[in-house]
Amino acid sequence: MTEEKFIGNIRKVTAHLTQNEGLSFEKSSPGKKAYRLAPLDVPEVDPAALLGEAHRSRNAALPELSEIEIIRHFTRLSTWNYAIDLGIYPLGSCTMKYNPRVNEFVSRLEGIAEAHPYQPESLSQGSLEIIRLLQDCLIEITGMDAITLQPAAGAHGEFTGILLARAYHESKGNPRKTVIIPDSAHGTNPATAATCGYQVVNLKSNAKGGVDVTALAQMVKEDTAAMMLTNPSTIGVFENEIHRIADVLHEKGALLYMDGANMNALVGKTRPGDFGVDVMHLNLHKTFSTPHGGGGPGSGPVACKKILEPFLPTPVLARGEDGLLHWNYDRPQSVGRVRMLHGNFGMFVRALAYTLANGADGLRQTTEDAVLNANYIRKQLEDLYELPYDTPSMHEVVFSDKRQARNGVKTGDIAKRLIDYGFHPYTTSFPLIVPGALMIEPTESESREELDLFVDAMRQIAREAEENPELIKTAPHSTRISRLDETTAARKPVLRWQGPAENGVEVDTAAKEW
Repeated sequence: MTEEKFIGNIRKVTAHLTQNEGLSFEKSSPGKKAYRLAPLDVPEVDPAALLGEAHRSRNAALPELSEIEIIRHFTRLSTWNYAIDLGIYPLGSCTMKYNPRVNEFVSRLEGIAEAHPYQPESLSQGSLEIIRLLQDCLIEITGMDAITLQPAAGAHGEFTGILLARAYHESKGNPRKTVIIPDSAHGTNPATAATCGYQVVNLKSNAKGGVDVTALAQMVKEDTAAMMLTNPSTIGVFENEIHRIADVLHEKGALLYMDGANMNALVGKTRPGDFGVDVMHLNLHKTFSTPHGGGGPGSGPVACKKILEPFLPTPVLARGEDGLLHWNYDRPQSVGRVRMLHGNFGMFVRALAYTLANGADGLRQTTEDAVLNANYIRKQLEDLYELPYDTPSMHEVVFSDKRQARNGVKTGDIAKRLIDYGFHPYTTSFPLIVPGALMIEPTESESREELDLFVDAMRQIAREAEENPELIKTAPHSTRISRLDETTAARKPVLRWQGPAENGVEVDTAAKEW
């Protein structure tokens, strides 16, 4: 059988399966039910009188299915998705790492999961102790003096950190005007600075992918409020001159903000507070195991030095003279709340469970394993994929598609072909300073056996790029849905279910929304 015929047969089979295992709307039949409600034990009320204008004029055109059809539908859909329980997630920067199940168990304990944020402090001492202990652990890990757990995500942490910097400068009579951001930073950094009212000044990386300290010294002015530095950077490089960077900023009264999204390359080995960082955020949803899938939930605590402590979001946790923990709202210099209530408490529980289970030695080991795994992949693939920088890699390695592009194969094509080999794709086309970037981060979770399987797939794809590039440019071939028209999908997305016609008239808008 020829390769083209084989691929064609795969597509025919998957198209047949997709059609016969279609959406629940296509399986609907009038009269089917998956439930039976108990008889009303209260007087019936006219819904139109009760709901007024909110009352629907007709029933929504929802599917009618049996219980087993519903169960099979959603179970079937789950098998079409990749999951961390199936294999490696090589995505860089905000990688899905394995989340120990014991952390999930602890976060669901009745006294923890059902604790209400508005219940009296006297009844919340256990929950407050969890928050206090996590704060103490994170302060020790980062080498900072104070912390807030309020921010709900990394970018939210950035926003909070720069608000602290602005409040600090305002307390001295001048908020200043600019924030310096290297081109190797996370994309949210310039957006954060602009949102906080600052002009963004871009700093180009040097030949090794790091900060050019000489250029930085010329760029820092009296109106520079801070520098937002991702360390290690998005190309997986540690800023070896971080002390000099901090000194250059501090000499002009500017602050050093560190994007701590890549802190999983530093935990237990070095502390940002010890090399001059003034304020930083952490991604608990990456470095400290809490789930990051599906867009959340996240947690982006912000740690700072003592000079910024008065400006932390209110309230802050403090122990009173009665020995109990209380929320202190008397913070006249605070930037105010940055989030309703006190943060994503479930994420705090998971992060604390992860930290205590590992201990100091275990956290150090996870860092060492993450760096080891990234460098193992680098050594196994650097003869076939271009390395834009020869600087030592930390937790992730960034290649480019330069060699494969000679045959018309781009990073997105390689990623889609990787799906055919049973792996989730790496991060494509980022960081932007590396044209055709392939960002790979295995984390500490993966065994050598899993890494070898991934490496074998990547090496095979490199050979295919030389021998049969068209095979890669039309991938994936073994999935339920073949390659989509990404341009049309981006410009003309279908965001809601278009319901069936009723007696030749399309159902109303409310009935179509999905």
